[in-house]
Amino acid sequence: MLLEAFSAAILGLTLAWAAARRLPHRLPARLLVLPTGVAGALFGAFVTHTALGAGGLVPVLLGSATLSAASLSLLLRPAGRLRRSSATA
Repeated sequence: MLLEAFSAAILGLTLAWAAARRLPHRLPARLLVLPTGVAGALFGAFVTHTALGAGGLVPVLLGSATLSAASLSLLLRPAGRLRRSSATA
């Protein structure tokens, strides 16, 4: 269990770092992005381990990567300006 948690935290930190490096204009500050990735990965590992039991390291890491990516995607901002049409047009 400890190896799963440590591996999930490293995986979440890596995903968050890659997202912050690749999309800095669409994400908030790294001070928010990095802990969000780690927390999402740890929560994903917890949920996957609870659902599958002691099934192995690979399914737990897949679940943690999925939930980490999902939590990071919630931080994304739109790429361009939003176009607003007037109500009378």
